[in-house]
Amino acid sequence: MTILVTGATGRVGRQVVQQLIRRDAKVRVLVRDPAKADFPTRVEIAKGDLLDIDALRSAFKGVSTLFLINAVAGDEFTQALITLNIARQCGVERVVYLSVLHADRFVDVPHFAVKFGAERMIQQMGFSATILRPAYFIDNDLTIKDVVLNHGVYPMPIGAKGIAMIDARDIAEVAAIELIRQDQASSKLPVETLNLVGPDTLTGAAVAAIWSDVLGRPVLYGGDDPSGFEQNAAAFMPKWMAYEMRLMAERFVSDGMVPEAGDVARLTAILGRPLYSYRDFAGEFAAEMKQA
Repeated sequence: MTILVTGATGRVGRQVVQQLIRRDAKVRVLVRDPAKADFPTRVEIAKGDLLDIDALRSAFKGVSTLFLINAVAGDEFTQALITLNIARQCGVERVVYLSVLHADRFVDVPHFAVKFGAERMIQQMGFSATILRPAYFIDNDLTIKDVVLNHGVYPMPIGAKGIAMIDARDIAEVAAIELIRQDQASSKLPVETLNLVGPDTLTGAAVAAIWSDVLGRPVLYGGDDPSGFEQNAAAFMPKWMAYEMRLMAERFVSDGMVPEAGDVARLTAILGRPLYSYRDFAGEFAAEMKQA
């Protein structure tokens, strides 16, 4: 049967497709612009988006399993609800959904609340499903690399409670494994939630120390005040989104994103290898900078 991947040209979605291909899965991707869908010829391309009803109905023909990922947007909840409704109407019974860690707790952060709403819908609609709840993406820090390199400051206000940041490669591989498991199951599986976390729970000061070590020069933590973060974010994203990112940072500071007992061991067993660490990410980036 065919697995449909949404968000397939994004950071996680593209790697999910690659992981599925390695496992000889039959894959179809839903993309807005097929010209940007640089995938092997064996991958089927469906043009459309999550609010294009006709395109969704066409994309779901012959699909057994859905990987649903939708980015932070003003209409994110509408996208998720419509997609899940159309999927069910088209006979799709199996879903892997990319939510977020603490979706049920950080309900004052809009995209966390949205994802928790989608989780509840998946539960109530009777899908066989895996809900993936990743912590903060390590790869997000590519957006602040220039600040680290040029100013010697780690500017993300992530606080002192700690965040178990996870690499997008680990997210994508777990997603692919779960998609295959769902797709090949001989009967309906219960809804299962997996916390996706990295191997280390890091504070802002600890991340700055890692950068200091791999770069060989001091990098300081910029502090817990999210006001500067919001202001900088508003320079390259809508102000409502920058404010939402501030709300998320405030919860990082107040609550952290700490894994539950057994999360790391469970993921390591699923992957059959160690999880990528923040030091791996920083070290790879520093090595690339030296080569350049």
